[in-house]
Amino acid sequence: QVQLQESGPGLVKPSQTLVLTCTVSGGSITTDYYWSWIRQPPGKGLEWIGYIGRSGDTYYSPTFERRTSISRDTAKNQFALQLRSVTPEDRAVYYCARRTMYYDYDYWGQGTQVTVSS
Repeated sequence: QVQLQESGPGLVKPSQTLVLTCTVSGGSITTDYYWSWIRQPPGKGLEWIGYIGRSGDTYYSPTFERRTSISRDTAKNQFALQLRSVTPEDRAVYYCARRTMYYDYDYWGQGTQVTVSS
């Protein structure tokens, strides 16, 4: 059974960089999946941010690519999201998830709430 768990600060100041980590257990992040970050702002739908693939290749939503980086630590079986220059509009529940080659998200973390406030 694959499990994903997000971790990181619940509160970030405006203009700072948000860093979230997803720890994966029960499966390796070097397998043929797309390890993704997705968020849900309050009262809105899900927003896909980007993914990192089995070879460390990354792809970002045009909405976020200018200020986003996704990286990984294969030794720890973790992947991380960096979102720079945050504003209050970045307040959301952030999820990490595993996407298959068929575009299904078959495993999700429980989500972590992030608030941006001074």
